[in-house]
Amino acid sequence: MSKFLRYFFYKNFAFTLCHLWYAFFCGFTAQTVYDPWFISFYNLFYTSLPILALGIFDQDVNAKNSIDFPKLYTPGHQNLLFNRQKFFRSMMHGVATSLILFFIAYGAFHYSVDDLQGIQAFGTGLATILIFTVTLQVALDTSYWTYINFITIIGSVVFYLSLTLFMYSNLFATSYLGSEKKVYSSPAFWFTLVLTVVILMVPVVAARFFLIDTRPTLSDRVRLRQKNESKLKRFQVSAHVAGLTRPSASVTPTARRRKNRRSMRSSYAFSHEKGFGDLITTGTNMPGGKESGSVRLWGKKARRRTDQNGAGAVITLANAFVEESSPEKEMQEVRIVGATGDQVDGVLRPVVPVQITSL
Repeated sequence: MSKFLRYFFYKNFAFTLCHLWYAFFCGFTAQTVYDPWFISFYNLFYTSLPILALGIFDQDVNAKNSIDFPKLYTPGHQNLLFNRQKFFRSMMHGVATSLILFFIAYGAFHYSVDDLQGIQAFGTGLATILIFTVTLQVALDTSYWTYINFITIIGSVVFYLSLTLFMYSNLFATSYLGSEKKVYSSPAFWFTLVLTVVILMVPVVAARFFLIDTRPTLSDRVRLRQKNESKLKRFQVSAHVAGLTRPSASVTPTARRRKNRRSMRSSYAFSHEKGFGDLITTGTNMPGGKESGSVRLWGKKARRRTDQNGAGAVITLANAFVEESSPEKEMQEVRIVGATGDQVDGVLRPVVPVQITSL
């Protein structure tokens, strides 16, 4: 509702004040710059449906986040969404829009080489630029898009152009007869329309991006969270369709990739335990050390057992994976007798270091 009120004042200031600026050029004779039919239909047909759709269907966040974050209702209770300051901003926005609309169109039409001079051509072109501008503004104000919002916004522009061509045709006796064909067939008009819309919309978009990045409200942060959750849900659906493993719903893909990279790195420098500095400094776990040919068992306890014949050290892994709660025994090293290999069945076989890691 606050958006509805702010936009209502904005579009009417932008529409009405163009008559005031035109009064300085017509000697304050009360001549209108717009066609009388346009004045009657402006608030009735051309700009009413988009703002009604916004007021009815627009929402900052979904119902779930509205319940999870009750502080979202605080700005409404404190009258922060519509007050005197908001009204003054909407009024100044409308005044600035009317100034830019009128004087850019006036300069472009007055010095045009396409014979666009005259109140009929100027009024038709100014009205068309106004409709495009205020309709694009309500599109920027829309946070939650539905089919109805899309149809009303696009339909308002199409309806205005269609009705203008119909009203200014030979079927009706009007002083604006044929002005729309002369205006719409001029490249200067379309260049003026694009230039005016860009000049008016770029500061609005830039200001909103700046405020969201530097001073985001709670609604902005919740909308960003809601957007990330929606992306994660789409990622899960696409992964499920592709036959991949479904990721956890509480971890985003970016955070999951960072987590996997961290798990591959050593955390010895940040450990509060004793660590394995002795193994590194003595070189016993290196291929060229004194006791090379070692089997390292990561995170589990290994046991050494000797066979009944006493023919050397034989490692059995049946009881190797016994739970051990002591952090100091996270990594155990079990040494095999012989620096180069063991003799099994009369044959000297080299021992290859093996690293067993838990998945």
